[in-house]
Parts: sequence; structure tokens; C-alpha cells
Amino acid sequence: MLALVLAASCSSSSASESPPTVEPTGGLPLLGADCDPIVPGHCGLPFPSNVWLVDGKVTFGRATLPPLHGTTPIDGSLFQDRDGFSPGAASLFMLLGATPAGLPTPDSIAASVEPNAPTLLMDAESGERIPHFVDVDSGGRSDDDTALILHPVVRLKDAHRYIVAVRHVKNAEGKDVDPSAAFLALRDGSPSDDASVRRRRALYDDVFARLEAHGTPRKDLQLAWDYTTASRKNTTAPLLFMRDDALATVGADGPEYVITKVEDKPNEHILVRLTGHMTVPLYLDKPGPGGRLVFGPDGLPKQNGTADYDFVIHIPNSIGDGVPMGLLQNGHGLLGSKDEASGGQLAIFCERFHYIGFAVDMIGMAHEDVDTVLKSVSDDITLFRGAVDRQHQGMLNQLLVMRMMKGRFTRDPRVQVAGKSAIDATRAHYRGDSQGGIFGGTYMSLSTDVTRGLLGVPGMPYTLLLDRSSDFAGYKFLLRAAYPSAVDAQLVLALMQLWWDRTEPNGWVPYIRNDMHPGTPAHEVLMHVAIGDHQVSPLGAHFMARTLGAKNLRPVNRAIFGVEEADGPLTGSVMVEYDFGLPPVPLQNYPPDATESEDPHGKPRLLEPSYLQQDKWFRDGIVMPFCDGPCNPL
Repeated sequence: MLALVLAASCSSSSASESPPTVEPTGGLPLLGADCDPIVPGHCGLPFPSNVWLVDGKVTFGRATLPPLHGTTPIDGSLFQDRDGFSPGAASLFMLLGATPAGLPTPDSIAASVEPNAPTLLMDAESGERIPHFVDVDSGGRSDDDTALILHPVVRLKDAHRYIVAVRHVKNAEGKDVDPSAAFLALRDGSPSDDASVRRRRALYDDVFARLEAHGTPRKDLQLAWDYTTASRKNTTAPLLFMRDDALATVGADGPEYVITKVEDKPNEHILVRLTGHMTVPLYLDKPGPGGRLVFGPDGLPKQNGTADYDFVIHIPNSIGDGVPMGLLQNGHGLLGSKDEASGGQLAIFCERFHYIGFAVDMIGMAHEDVDTVLKSVSDDITLFRGAVDRQHQGMLNQLLVMRMMKGRFTRDPRVQVAGKSAIDATRAHYRGDSQGGIFGGTYMSLSTDVTRGLLGVPGMPYTLLLDRSSDFAGYKFLLRAAYPSAVDAQLVLALMQLWWDRTEPNGWVPYIRNDMHPGTPAHEVLMHVAIGDHQVSPLGAHFMARTLGAKNLRPVNRAIFGVEEADGPLTGSVMVEYDFGLPPVPLQNYPPDATESEDPHGKPRLLEPSYLQQDKWFRDGIVMPFCDGPCNPL
């Protein structure tokens, strides 16, 4: 239906309008130019929009995207391998002089689906209203450089069309903000000499008809547009192919490995720490930073020999207790390393509850990728595509080290006790905190060896998390130096999400426990969330919980919109929030003030109820309420 509407709109014209005599160079079929005049003054808005979807490819004009340091626009051709837009990212738009009055906030999400809501995100086929909230960008320094950011609070469907509509948004005088001239002409059917108005009459007749059919009159609209999300195959095919191809290559035993360092008693909890490297199929043109995926003639990643990647293994003192040892893979934090937590909560947990812990670097988002990420936001955002390429290999390495641990490592002499392996390979689990909790959503969708995981202080998508994270402040400073316009900076983040969906959980979480990937078991996750978190906003965890269908374990600290509450013991995916008595976080898109509250980000993982709950979850798949009442350890 959408394709027919788009085609019709390209040939439709009003009798009172004449087609332009010269088409602008670099113009797009639905616009006749590189920018959309329904949001004048900022090329590329509104975003995402079907005006940038041409012949099933995300396509921008030569001048559509923000210019780096005010010079050359971002190369739009780098997005043409995407067949739609992110199903989790926010919608960006502008209305000159708009204020937050009446707009839904993170505390009033339910109001966003009321009949009189000023903003509407609607399923174009069913008319269903999608709950959301709207930020008036805190980074804006003037009315003409302040984006409105509409965040869905649940992940949208793949390959699906949505409509965004705005009405009765107020200015500082309490009056409705005026629509742009181009949108007014589209809405009212009035004459216009703008080529894009003529080209889009049929498309917008369809948009307005769908809105009116579900209770939103066109006469009230200040802005409306449609967009289509990327297909599941387009998002997941490269990494799924790598998984299946690599696991077939290494077989049931997993990759070969070499131990390069043995440390006896590195701390009071660990008997032996092993460092080594595994030899894995490589899909990059080089294994280190800057590596890019190599593709075959079928458009899928292609093996490019092998590479060695380091791992670390922690064998705790309790291996001598005669109790079978489970396997526990750790996912590290932001741009961190495999060595995190080796002397802290991971070591304590492994000793106390009989697990062998291990980890690899999540390359692409590990310590050696810091320079690439910094240069991405300060010098050339297109470098971030290379970081996402590396994340494909990084996630693959996560899967391969688990296969190795369940396979050939069980026969390693260092884990033989009384003549047999101390490892119970049927007890294989994942746990990660912060970035490890975030990317754990991807891991738990992909893994064929692990079915239960712990996601500590997680969230998705990154475009929801970044502005609200204290970790992002330095990167945002560099981003704004490269793109001085606050609106342009928000658009750059939205563009990054188009690439990032292929590795971050926004592309994967819907398939953790339902509609799984071919050859993949169902998985369940336990989510531990810190209310007031400065680094990973709980809004992202709530987004993840709604997308998963996770339940909020009673007794709760607070009700969460769209997340069902239930008494334990529970099976299935579950969220548990910890309340440390902190002041409310800002409703706007900036992080909590560190001078006003202590960051609880790292606290849940250290608590006794958390330890007990994790072990029960890993062993039995049951979530019990180990806190005395709501989890509020003050």
C-alpha cells in the first residue's frame, strides 16, 4: 500500500501548480530537493521520514545531512544498505517557539495515548497509538535550534509503517505554534509553488485519511509525517550468518586455545587465574581497531582467515569443594575490558556459589576502541560504522568463548578434580553490568549455548540512554564542537542508531524469548535496575522490559507504565528495581546532578539479595524476592 502511495505522490500534481522547470541537483523523488520544507531551517528534519526512503533504501540528498565543522555534509550513501529506519529510535522535529506545556513526560506516559494528546505515534495499519514521551532538547540554545524528541517507550515492529502527528503544541504565550507554509499547503490543499508539496499530495492525503479515521482531524495538525522501520532480516542477517558460520567451523568443542599466563592466588577468592587466547574465524579485514567487515558476493560477511583474541578465566578456591562448577560469562562495562570485576563481585560470586568465571573483550566497544569512538564524534561520524563492524566480531567472540568453555576447556588439566572435570557444562550462564547488561540483550537473543542471563543496570536503545548518561558528557562536548547546532547533533545520534541496531539490543531483544531466530532456543533474563542511575537511565530498562514482556517482581518500589507486576516465585523474564532513596531524576534529557545525589549504578551487583537471587535464577530459573519487602537497601 505504502509503495503505491509513494509512487502516486511522485506523479500527482494540483491543477493550480506547475511542475518546476529545473529539478534541483541531488534532489529526492518526493521532495525535488535535499531538504524537507515542512520543517524549514534544519535540513534532514523531520526524521525519520519516508521521504528519505527511495526504492527500499534509506537515501539522502547530497546536502541533507549535517555538515562536519560547518563544511562537508555526512555522506548519505553510507546508509543505503538499510531498508528502513530504527524501530526504537526517537523521532526528531521542530516547531519554532514550542514549549513543553502539555507534552507527555517520562512521568506521564499514559497521557500520550489519550484521545486529546498533543503528540501521536500511530501504527499506520491498525491505528494503534504507541505510548511515548517528548523531550524539548535540553541542549538547544535558542528557539530555532531546539529539537523536539519523541521517544517511543516500547520497541516498534520491524518493516512497519508509522505516522507521527503533532497538534496544539503551545508557544510561550500559550498559543498554538504556527505550522510551516509547506505543511499548511499539504494539510489544507492550498496552492503552493513548492515542488515537494505537489509531489506529496497523494502521500499526505493518505496520511491525513489514516489519522482522521482514528480520531485526529487534519485541521488541527501542526505537523505530520510517516516512516517505515527496517526489516528484521536487514538488521540481523549479517550477525546471524556470522554466528552460524563460525559455530559450524569450530564445532561442538569450540575454538582452539592457548594458555599464556597462569597466576596462582591473584586474590583471596581465586585459586588460579588463566589468561590465554583463542583462535577464531575472522570476518574483519584486520583483527585490531579500524577493522571492517569483509563481505562475500552474496552480501553477507565472509570469513577472512582466523585471528587470536584474548580471554581470562577465574578458577575460584571452591573448585576443591567437590561441588560441580557452573560456567559464568561476564560482560564488561563501557569501553572496558575482560579484566573488570576479576577481584570484585565476580570473584566473590564465583567462589561462594561454585562458578568458573570468564570473559573476553567486547571489541568494537572495548578499551582499545576508545580512540575510534572519540574520533567518530569529533572528526568523522562515519568512523562509527567501523566500530559497529568490530562489534559484530566482538559479539561473535562472546559466543565463541562460551562454546570453548562448554567444550574443549572442560578437559583442561586445571579443572580436573579427582580424575574428572569439575565443570557442569549444562550450567552455563551470562551476566553483565552496564554496557555488559546492555549488550547482554543482544547476547541473550543470539546464544545457542546459554538460555538464562542476568542483565545488570541495562537499557535500550542507545539514543534514549546517551543524553541521560553522565558517561556521555565528554563525548557530547566533542560532538557539539563538531556539529555546533544542537539539532544537528541530535540528528547525528539518530543516524548512528541506524548502524547500531545491527549489534545493540534494539535490533535483538524482541527475539530473546518469542519468535526466536532459526536454530535458537528461547531465553529468559533477570534484570537488576538501580533507580536514579546516573549512567544508564532506568527508562532504558523499562523500554527493554516492555519489549521483552518482563514482569516487575512484587513488592515493587514503584509502578512502571506498561510493565506487569507479579508476586514471586516467578519464571520467565523478570525485572527487579533497587531504590537507594535518591531524589527524583530530571525529566528532561540530561543526567542527574552528581552534587545532589550519589550514583547508585554499581550498587545492586554488590548486595546480598542480588547474590542470592542471581544464584537461584541461574540454577533453577526461578526468581525469588530475597529483599525484606521492596528492595530499598538504605
